[in-house]
Amino acid sequence: MSAAGPLAGVRVVDLTAMVMGPYCTQIMADMGADVVKIEPPQGDNTRFISVGPAPGMSGVFVNVNRGKRSAVLDLRTDDGKAALRALIESADVFIHSMRSKAIASLGFSYDEVAAINPTIVYTNCYGYSRRGPAADRPAYDDTIQAECGLPAVQEQLTGEANYVGTIMADKVAGLTALYATMMALFHRERTGEGQEVEVSMFETMASFMLVEHANGAMFDPPLGPAVYPRTVAPNRRPYETKDGHIAALIYNDKHWNAFVGAVRPCWVEKDPTLYATLELRAKQIDTVYGLVAETLKERTTEEWLTLFEELEIPAAPIHTPDALFDNPHLNAVGLFETVQTPHGPIRFPGVPTWFSRTPGHVRGPAPELGADTAAVLDELGARSTAPRTADSDAEPALGSG
Repeated sequence: MSAAGPLAGVRVVDLTAMVMGPYCTQIMADMGADVVKIEPPQGDNTRFISVGPAPGMSGVFVNVNRGKRSAVLDLRTDDGKAALRALIESADVFIHSMRSKAIASLGFSYDEVAAINPTIVYTNCYGYSRRGPAADRPAYDDTIQAECGLPAVQEQLTGEANYVGTIMADKVAGLTALYATMMALFHRERTGEGQEVEVSMFETMASFMLVEHANGAMFDPPLGPAVYPRTVAPNRRPYETKDGHIAALIYNDKHWNAFVGAVRPCWVEKDPTLYATLELRAKQIDTVYGLVAETLKERTTEEWLTLFEELEIPAAPIHTPDALFDNPHLNAVGLFETVQTPHGPIRFPGVPTWFSRTPGHVRGPAPELGADTAAVLDELGARSTAPRTADSDAEPALGSG
């Protein structure tokens, strides 16, 4: 078993900021890639958006930039551009989250980067694809959630339009950027060809939402609205119990028959065919959820959990994110990794995947701003080019905020 990780030997030049791109490259770092994070002198804005043990080391930044190296380059200067070009020569991946006009104005469009390194995989992380009329619009998680229908389906579910309580668009797009980049690297391994990759938040989230919510609208002519009814049924929510709440999905025929037989045989006695099959229940899913909701008020959460475990019905208590750190299953499988840092120990939620030969792990803490500039430039034989002042106008076009 190798401790190097499946991406050992891969060098990533990372010009991303906020969450989408950094989440993508964080996973690359966990898997063994050498990720060199290029920051303007003022640093990635995410350094300052939440609590942290030191200025510029917010919890969000520290988590999505762990295991990377930070090099400060002012890309408005000739020295900064020269250093980046030298770094590109030895890179496998170039990834950025600037608008297409901004990256081109700096001299680092795909054609310009490929002229330096023809085999490079060049990944653009955009808000909207540059191939469409919305190409130049700024994009943040909230606006992408809205445009892709998340608040609308939440309104059908709860009666009020709301964002979901996580930066879903940023993270889903980040995962998409990761798999797209990996596919391009796989192609390069097979053929030797580099290529340009484009991943945009809007298209990614539209595709993600329409996995189930395309539904009847996919067909010609449409067979129904573009919403999957079960997920927006008003009674689809954590069930109230005698002393709290519980999540349970009494869904397929096996689960339904086990529940009815143990708790409500009268439903079958009253009308054996009314809820007999998944197809019949799906047509009246909110009514079914309502019946279950009234029933679950009769016992405590623990009583229901015990029964559902016996019946092999999927169920879980309602926990907060804080409780994940003490979850016995997560701790048993070793999800959390404690890393010693200059600011004290940090308990990271680590790599959720498992490899029998090349496992990933948290490679180290997030870097202080510019902590690795000198080392990176020394590797290039170009330490004298290190810029130390001035602000960069190469601002990211997307993120969580």
